[in-house]
Amino acid sequence: MPQRNSRKTYVEQGYYHVYNRGVEKRNIFDSQQDYRVFLRYLRHYLAPAVLNNADNDTPPIRERYQVKCYSTVIQLSAYVLMPNHFHLPVKQVNASAMKEFLQSLSTRYSVYFNKRYNRVGSLFQGRYKAVMVKTDEQLIHLTRYIHLNPVDLGVSNNSLRSFPYSSYANYLGKRDQVWVSPKVVSEIFGGGRSGGRSFKEKYVKFVEDHKIRPSEAEIIHHLTLDS
Repeated sequence: MPQRNSRKTYVEQGYYHVYNRGVEKRNIFDSQQDYRVFLRYLRHYLAPAVLNNADNDTPPIRERYQVKCYSTVIQLSAYVLMPNHFHLPVKQVNASAMKEFLQSLSTRYSVYFNKRYNRVGSLFQGRYKAVMVKTDEQLIHLTRYIHLNPVDLGVSNNSLRSFPYSSYANYLGKRDQVWVSPKVVSEIFGGGRSGGRSFKEKYVKFVEDHKIRPSEAEIIHHLTLDS
């Protein structure tokens, strides 16, 4: 469960909302390949090494170095990739894992993007942002916020459930990416079935139908991209 009290910025077993966007708010994803390459990189870093042998779902990309696997020290609870930014709520086992993982991911993707589009300079708007998630309530509202991001692109609820660059489909059992773990959120909602309603049903209602009260909005205001 998320740490409830900590004064340190980076702590062992800490949960964080990690996000970043393009410099001058420019797009960091300009094609389907860009999204797929970023997801491929997430899988390389976060899936057990034995599952990273086949890359039939993405264009082949030559790598200059061996990629480190963080599957034992980083847990990704959800994700969404938007044209000019991304959101990743993560848990780190040790105090340095998240920093190493994000620095490597950001550098690797920037090198890919600059080479593909023949550009130079920084791709991201400074260093990634990492805000500690201190309570279960913050975590579930954060995943709701993340999974609703595509609505800003005009995506409807039905399309939201199959949006290809979000973990929402993982939460609904429509997609299986072993490097994404809805387990903590599922446990907060009571796991499998409770009162005749499964986690999937309860989560869909929470994401798509729940009306956020001002007090609830304040819970995660400091965690969001626009805070």
